[in-house]
Amino acid sequence: MCLTRFWFMLFVGFWLTSCSHIAYFVNETVLTPFMTAPYPDGIPKRPKKAMSGSEFIRLTEGKSKEDREFIILRELRRGNIPTFLKELQPVYLTLKKGNDVIHRGTVWVMPDYLAIGRDGDFVRIPMNPLTAQRVADYFGFSLPTKKLVDEIYRQAEVKLAPSPLPPGDQMVDSSYYSKHDRIIAKQLKSISPGSLTAGHKKDVVLTNRLDSMPRRVAIYGWHKAPIKPAEDAEPIQSLSLVHGNKYADYSHGIRLFAKTMIVDGDEIPVAEVLQNPELSGLLSDEGIITKTRISTDCPES
Repeated sequence: MCLTRFWFMLFVGFWLTSCSHIAYFVNETVLTPFMTAPYPDGIPKRPKKAMSGSEFIRLTEGKSKEDREFIILRELRRGNIPTFLKELQPVYLTLKKGNDVIHRGTVWVMPDYLAIGRDGDFVRIPMNPLTAQRVADYFGFSLPTKKLVDEIYRQAEVKLAPSPLPPGDQMVDSSYYSKHDRIIAKQLKSISPGSLTAGHKKDVVLTNRLDSMPRRVAIYGWHKAPIKPAEDAEPIQSLSLVHGNKYADYSHGIRLFAKTMIVDGDEIPVAEVLQNPELSGLLSDEGIITKTRISTDCPES
């Protein structure tokens, strides 16, 4: 390796470490090394003595939102998630022109929302979009689009009824996070973890509306089963950017999916598909997605 290239790579490595990202960023597009889909290997192995979900709730009760987000990021970067979340599930996509299918795709998604803890004692954990994107970057995953959220619900093996809790200031407290998760756990009592499950949270999503409304959190979903079998499920939460990007409440969930997908038999990075005018329709109902990740303001990461 020539000396100039050595110093360049050393500089890049230092910059990535200082920003706490394992990726290369160019105009907000993540460029990752080519990888085989699906790709859960970027998630660290959970430490044996990592805290459980119930311990996380006890630790964060009464703490500020900022302190809780710091602990969430720390625990997830340590790989403190239940094992079943690494068992990615395929979601199949088609793009039609008239009645003809012109492109087919497959993505691999986490079977449930991000959670902290071990198998048997974990909590599905809401977080603001900045934390969510930093975790996605660290794991080498992506956040979903609105269209992908719809497809995940449509293809989910387990569809749960949404369970809204009474609104109020307590919506952002760890105790409410835990309360809502216990409701979900009861719904899933007879179902083994690892099945593709949807309907129980709103998703934090990518959308072009963030271009004109930066520093917001985009949420969408919480589908309810249709009244008639032939009808599509309707989301309780239409696409909303009401809250700022430091906001999270009990109803939010983070569903990550692998950054490499299959399109017409070829492996292609998700970011490339999202910015391709011909292929973006596989993942997006907004046309191309101009920014394939949420800006995290790297110096503050």
